[in-house]
Amino acid sequence: MSKVCVFFAEGYEEIEALTVVDILRRAGIDTETVSVTGNKTVTSSHRIPVVMDKLFEDVDFASVDMLVLPGGMPGTKNLEAHAPLMEQVDAFYESGKYVAAICAAPSILGHRGMLKGKRACAFPDFESHLEGARVTKDSVEQDGHVITSRGMGCAIDFSLKIVAVFNGQEAADALAEKIVYTR
Repeated sequence: MSKVCVFFAEGYEEIEALTVVDILRRAGIDTETVSVTGNKTVTSSHRIPVVMDKLFEDVDFASVDMLVLPGGMPGTKNLEAHAPLMEQVDAFYESGKYVAAICAAPSILGHRGMLKGKRACAFPDFESHLEGARVTKDSVEQDGHVITSRGMGCAIDFSLKIVAVFNGQEAADALAEKIVYTR
């Protein structure tokens, strides 16, 4: 079974983070919420506290197939400032494992040189941070093992793209229909 970790820092965007968790769990993908704060309860950019499954230091990264970085401010900056997480993002990218980011968070991948020559998208205010990317206005982009998305309004598309990666497009389409989502 595939395993995905979604990382939470203080100031994350709720819809971008929790939609991924909800959709992936509906699809039967083992999905863990992971705090990088040292506390299991992490508060969103709109002051909504959510209890995580694990702390960063308790994750067995060898068993994880994808890292997901939600956006939000200052959540994105707080994720990028977490050096151990950035080490894992680098390791996943270099080994060909999946990394995914939405809204402001694709800027992290841009800053790390992971988007050079790749199609990528981000929240409009952060497109300039997609260093070397072929920036698109599509709701979600997958280029190899990197998935990016534009923002809160694209969270279902982003989540369904991840479902398609692990369970196939037919499963993603069936789930979209089940949740009454029209693309």
